[in-house]
Amino acid sequence: MRQRKEKTDLLKRAKEVLRIESEAIACLIDRVNDDFVDAIRMIDRCKGRIVVTGIGKPGIIGRKISATLASIGIPSLFLHPAEAIHGDLGMVTKEDVILALSNSGETEELIRLISFIKEVGTKLISLTGNTRSTLAVHSDITLDVHVKEEACPLGLAPTASSTAVLAMGDALALAVADKRGFKAEDYARYHPGGSLGKRLRKVEDIMRTGRDNPIVHEKKLVSEVLLAITGARAGCASIVDDEGRLVGIFTDGDLRRHIEEHPDLLRLKVREVMTSMPITIGKGKLVQEAMRIIKEKRIDEIPVVQDGKPIGLIDVQDLLK
Repeated sequence: MRQRKEKTDLLKRAKEVLRIESEAIACLIDRVNDDFVDAIRMIDRCKGRIVVTGIGKPGIIGRKISATLASIGIPSLFLHPAEAIHGDLGMVTKEDVILALSNSGETEELIRLISFIKEVGTKLISLTGNTRSTLAVHSDITLDVHVKEEACPLGLAPTASSTAVLAMGDALALAVADKRGFKAEDYARYHPGGSLGKRLRKVEDIMRTGRDNPIVHEKKLVSEVLLAITGARAGCASIVDDEGRLVGIFTDGDLRRHIEEHPDLLRLKVREVMTSMPITIGKGKLVQEAMRIIKEKRIDEIPVVQDGKPIGLIDVQDLLK
């Protein structure tokens, strides 16, 4: 009985925390107003960096917001306010925008930065739970992130308030990204490592070229095409016309399909048995898109074309690697 009650109490507490924090985020929706739009425009026009600052839990959240901004191509750094007043203020210039995080808006370490910020002329955006605080009053733009209650049963540990600041920071970052027309290709530029970086690499980074990309004229015999495919250790050959434009491909599948129908298959011209108008992809497309096409179309190879001419080949084995 005791274990059952303990389990019930634990689940109840966890669900209560999630309810409180989800409601804290939901309440922010109505506060996305003209001030929010002004903040987006200020960040978008920033010629320097977005300098995020905060201490304690807001500081931890600030590091994440700064990292999110950087990941979508917005130059950003985190400035610890205590370190700032001991020399790191030299990082801040007039061209920057400071994003200050403080639930109370009265954090001593942040308040001490205000005079410097005003002297330099750096713009200041604050995310605070107290819009009448010292920080809010001296900010160029204030975003209200107050919460009705913390998820902490004692009402002391920053929980819902930290979640609200994080959510508002994400909203700022992604709204700016949308305003700038940020695309997956742009995201890939800032994430070259790890599994994410591999999925966001471009086709031109992994396509087969040169001897590994067999290209054969449409008037060549099937026997000659097979030699080219074997020599390149590929699964197909790109077939071109007199102008070098792609008119088809010849694959292992084409060979199997036609071998019974045409006993003299090897002596036929490849244009008679090739797959015409094959699916192609551009070199600037993402590898992830090539993977999607191969999966959806149930094919093993995709010619890479530029101006209608084959310049490379994507093979399913390359994608699996």
